[in-house]
Amino acid sequence: MASGDDSPIFEDDESPPYSLEKMTDLVAVWDVALSDGVHKIEFEHGTTSGKRVVYVDGKEEIRKEWMFKLVGKETFCVGAAKTKATINIDAVSGFAYEYTLEINGKSLKKYMESRSKTTNTWVLHLDGEDFRVVLEKDTMDVWCNGKNMETAGEFVDDGTETHFSIGNHDCYIKAVSSGKRKEGIIHTLIVDNREIPEILE
Repeated sequence: MASGDDSPIFEDDESPPYSLEKMTDLVAVWDVALSDGVHKIEFEHGTTSGKRVVYVDGKEEIRKEWMFKLVGKETFCVGAAKTKATINIDAVSGFAYEYTLEINGKSLKKYMESRSKTTNTWVLHLDGEDFRVVLEKDTMDVWCNGKNMETAGEFVDDGTETHFSIGNHDCYIKAVSSGKRKEGIIHTLIVDNREIPEILE
C-alpha cells in the first residue's frame, strides 16, 4: 500500500466488527444456544499486556487494558433477553490459565442440561430459508429466528395448541400428556399439517 498503512482495505468503508488480525490473544470461544438463537462468545486474554476483550456475535462488549490482576471474572449480557454471562479466569499453574463460561450463574454444561428440560427446539426449512423455533415450556413463549412470536393458545380435546405463523405458513405446537409421570407433557411442532422433528441442543 502506498500510504504505508497496514490496515486492510474494505470496499464502501464497511469493515467487519473485528478482524482476526486484532484477535492475537484469543483464548476461548463458546457457542451458546438461547431462545433467540445461537450466540458466539469469544474471549481475548493478553497475559503480557493485561488485556481482556469479550465479543458477543462479533460485537465488542467489554475491553479492558492493562489489568495487572490476570485472574478474575468478566460479566456481560447475551441475547435479546439480556441473559447474564460470566467468564471466569483462573490460574492453573505458572502462567497457564483456565477459562470457564457461566450462564445465569451455572456452568455452561449445567445450564444447557437444565435448558434442555425447559425448552424444545425445532429447525425447519421453508420457502428457501432456515428457521429455528424454540418453545420455552415454563412461559409457553415461542421464538423464531430470534424473534418472540405472537401466539394464540387454544384448548383441544387431548391437550392444548399454541398457534402462530411463519410467513404464510400456519404453525402450532401441540401439547399432550404422555400418560407417564417421568415423561410429562409431549410438545410437537406442526407446520402446514406436517410434524417437524425436534432437535436436541
